[in-house]
Amino acid sequence: MPFRRRTKTAPPQPPPERPPSTGLSGEAARVRRDGMGVPAGLRVAAVTGAYLLIIALAVYLVVNVLVRLAPLTLAIVAALLMTALVQPVSNGLRRLRAPAWAAALGGLLALLGAIALPLTLIANRVVGQWDSLSRQTEQGLHRVREWLVTGPLPVSERQLDAAVDGLVTALRNAAPDPVGGATAAAQVLTSIVLALVLLFFLLKDGEQMARWTLGLVPDRHRPRVSAAAAAGWRTLVAYIRGTFLVAAVDAVGIGTGLAIIGVPLALPLALLTFVAAFIPIVGATLAGAIAVLVALVSNGITDALLALGVVLAVQQAEGNLLQPLIMGRALRLHPAVILVVVTAGTLLAGVAGAVVAVPIAAITYRVTLSLRETGRTPPPEPVPEGSA
Repeated sequence: MPFRRRTKTAPPQPPPERPPSTGLSGEAARVRRDGMGVPAGLRVAAVTGAYLLIIALAVYLVVNVLVRLAPLTLAIVAALLMTALVQPVSNGLRRLRAPAWAAALGGLLALLGAIALPLTLIANRVVGQWDSLSRQTEQGLHRVREWLVTGPLPVSERQLDAAVDGLVTALRNAAPDPVGGATAAAQVLTSIVLALVLLFFLLKDGEQMARWTLGLVPDRHRPRVSAAAAAGWRTLVAYIRGTFLVAAVDAVGIGTGLAIIGVPLALPLALLTFVAAFIPIVGATLAGAIAVLVALVSNGITDALLALGVVLAVQQAEGNLLQPLIMGRALRLHPAVILVVVTAGTLLAGVAGAVVAVPIAAITYRVTLSLRETGRTPPPEPVPEGSA
């Protein structure tokens, strides 16, 4: 019987499974497989919303860390603001061949002198007029009380006494306990000392710090980061110096008007106007209201109306003439944006947050514009080998 080679036969393969029929046409089935039946606009909105949530979460975490490190954060921000303000003094001393440490110390002492001199004058003025101010304040409060009771407002003495007692109780409850007050005072003092030390080093070694920080950036991103940082620093310098000039003009104008009217504490009110001007919109309104209230309590309704006219005239001149002339349109933000930013800064960090909120917003805006403009600039063409 001859040998017959057996060949192995492959087992039969099952037929390929067909996807279950959906009853849709070819185009509809393709859309359902690719987009799971979700419209393209809704998918784009979902992806955009996810990105926004991630960005919002990152911003929240950063802000939360900065708020928890509030003394350090405020010290760094205050040092940067003061550096932008007094840097011309330090640069002038360097042009006179002063050493770097002496120029930085001169700028620091100039700032301390500019702060200490007005405070000393105001303290001497208040101490010298304390007796007369106490009598005028008592008489003014009595006149205001009589006007409220006998005036057109439906307010009785019992209701007025209840309102005053409630206000006093609220102020007492809002006051911190001794331990909390001591802790807050220690934190404020620590922030002030740290800010002054950082100011000295920024005036002395600011350029070296900037070069060292820029050296940490990759080479291909270094030009864009350098341009953005320069734009942000120019914005900060222009903002703080412009705000300083505007605040000085407001303080001189309102203080002179109050002195001519005969309102007591004209010099302290002028200093309050200067400090409050660093909080846009809200600060000027608050300082003006306090000046009018002091005029009402001390001199009566006529001088209060005159003080109100002085405050409104100075603020209108500042808003319509000084701001566009000194600050420039490049640094001006819409009033709605300023209100939102100041409110957010106040909620996060109190008065200090309100002061630094607007410059941070302005710097962020200018840095973003710089990054976008440098990103659109085409890279330089490579130079052929052998060319000059």
